[in-house]
Amino acid sequence: MMGKSFIHHPSSYRDPSGFIFMTEGTLYRQVNKVFAPDFDHFIQSGCYTKLVEKGLLLPHEQLNENLTGSNNWYTTLRPKRIPFLSFPYEWSFDMLKDAALLTLQLVRESVAAGLILKDATPYNIQWFQGRMIFIDTLSFAKYTETEPWVAYRQFCEQFLGPLLLMHYKKQHLHPMLLAWPEGIPLEIIRSLLPLRTKFSMHVYLHIHLHARVSAKNNAGSKTPARFSKQKLLNIITSLGILVKKLKLSPRKTNWSAYYDEASTRDNYLEPKKRMIGEWLDSIPGIETAADLGANDGEFARLLAKKNIDTIAADFDPYCINNLYNSIKKNDEKNIQPVIVDLANPSPSIGVNNEERESLTGRLHADLVIALALIHHLSIARNIPFEKTAQMLQKVCKNYLIIEFVPATDEKVQLMLAGKKDIMALYTEEGFRTAFEKYFRITRCQPIALSGRVLYLMKKNEQ
Repeated sequence: MMGKSFIHHPSSYRDPSGFIFMTEGTLYRQVNKVFAPDFDHFIQSGCYTKLVEKGLLLPHEQLNENLTGSNNWYTTLRPKRIPFLSFPYEWSFDMLKDAALLTLQLVRESVAAGLILKDATPYNIQWFQGRMIFIDTLSFAKYTETEPWVAYRQFCEQFLGPLLLMHYKKQHLHPMLLAWPEGIPLEIIRSLLPLRTKFSMHVYLHIHLHARVSAKNNAGSKTPARFSKQKLLNIITSLGILVKKLKLSPRKTNWSAYYDEASTRDNYLEPKKRMIGEWLDSIPGIETAADLGANDGEFARLLAKKNIDTIAADFDPYCINNLYNSIKKNDEKNIQPVIVDLANPSPSIGVNNEERESLTGRLHADLVIALALIHHLSIARNIPFEKTAQMLQKVCKNYLIIEFVPATDEKVQLMLAGKKDIMALYTEEGFRTAFEKYFRITRCQPIALSGRVLYLMKKNEQ
């Protein structure tokens, strides 16, 4: 049959088993004929149903319709749609850790059903309704007991290695995942880990020995390794023990106690919350929001309580990690934490710069809130008001709530101490002039006696 007009997803081209495509605004996944036996076993074994019921795998609807017109077509899947895609280099330590543990759990579950996970990449995992969930249905292939786990090295380079480096270096190193999107090479991981890790049985096995054996195999050794099912399960158990032990050392940053300090300021935090709550009640049609500079999620939660699906973004990885763990503990469903530096947001990467879309290409929220943020961008990062306004109009569909902090503010005075040359540029008049090119100011109100001013703006029609 002739297929409908469709758009092949730019990141879905590596796997001959199938691909993701879009047609008439709906996302689909095609299963190719070559993968038919594996897919049928995955469904008929009950593995798919079990994983979906446990909340480990994104559900899909199966359609007996060849929407692409491809001769390779076997069946079509319509997966449940993920509202906002995030990538590992935007995740905190515990988000990556939980994604690693999810991957290991899926290996165990699939092996019990006569299947194996042929991919072990965090790009197959997304945040959905308050948890990490696996999204690639075509990663489950028939298991051959005598063969080793083909994704073992991928797991070590994309999950285990980054977690180990952050654990031992006591630093949040998520930007390394942007530098090496295919995984940090074993040799580099091994060289960066402290010498004492050679005396940890699990680290030695999965990193140091693994790197040495891989280098030998790359040099030409072709001796095949035979794997029993028990040997595979032992490796998965060992990886699980190691990953569960890894922790990111807690650290106080300039922003980790921001709202604790803000709450001590008279007539500031509570009046601001009341004002924003009233404005939210007056704005129609708000289903999605982005809290930029979310810190520990104080205002993201205000949005979420009004049943607004909210992206909580902050450049401080420790704040986002704390927020993530709090969301897990409280079983909150509609706040998605991400690490974002608005002065250097995630770019488009991959083949033709199309595989992973930039942050500003992915983030489009009905409402954007930017509270106590503009002075950090303008003064600490030397970003002109207009540049910030341009960025916010890209990610904002309709409304913007933004706080202006005047030059007389105590916090701004501290920041300006070493930057006298930009004081004349940092004015409320200059702020309004820059933003009115892209937004129409609908409300403007001082926050009690703080000297700070809250603005509600409506995006200009394009």
